[in-house]
Amino acid sequence: MTDRAAHANSFGPAAEIYERGRPSYPDAALDWLLPAGQPRVVDLGAGTGKLTRQVRDRGLSVTAVDPSEGMLTQLRQSVPEVPALVGSAEQIPLPDGSADAVLVAQAWHWVDPARAVPEVARVLSPGGRLGLIWNLRDERADWVRRLGEIIGSTEQEREATIGEPFGPVEIAHFGWTQILGPERLIDMVASRSYVILMPAAERAALLSEVRKLIATHPDLVGRTEFELPYITECARASLPGASAAS
Repeated sequence: MTDRAAHANSFGPAAEIYERGRPSYPDAALDWLLPAGQPRVVDLGAGTGKLTRQVRDRGLSVTAVDPSEGMLTQLRQSVPEVPALVGSAEQIPLPDGSADAVLVAQAWHWVDPARAVPEVARVLSPGGRLGLIWNLRDERADWVRRLGEIIGSTEQEREATIGEPFGPVEIAHFGWTQILGPERLIDMVASRSYVILMPAAERAALLSEVRKLIATHPDLVGRTEFELPYITECARASLPGASAAS
């Protein structure tokens, strides 16, 4: 198994922690990513269904696809009415032309674009849209910058490689804030793939450092809730054919 695959497949055993710790996505980002009207949507790399639920709540038809049965088990508990299929960006278990939009949240950096791009194009209708989305911590806040240093993962813009047969890639950013408490912050850190894959002693030591930050940083100490600022980065590109309305 490649290093990329090992990280991508690490989430299943930590599905409950992932569900508790990971944030959702701002409505403005979905407004920008989704075509107008009533598109048929695939949530590719759906995980526990954070994005799936938001698409469902818009009254849209959505199918969830993820390589981890453990993640899909959690998703099915949250949205039992949504079709949930085991699959990957390189092998999507859906017919040709069966979707109008494919959304990939927090996962495009795990895929092989050379194989995933033609496979996504296959399941899209003419003019269909591929939308990518990532929540990036806004490290202009001192405690958020310090958190990135502790966990060894400072934020940076993601590489949105798509290419033919899709048209030009458009990029947009949306700032927003998540309200969370100390334990949910711990779950967010613990749900990261490289933390899941750490030896138990190293993982415990890292989470202890995060707890120390919560207990000592002036923006966090003594607080049961605090704001974690995010910048949500989005990319979209469409196939030739009937235009996907903005």
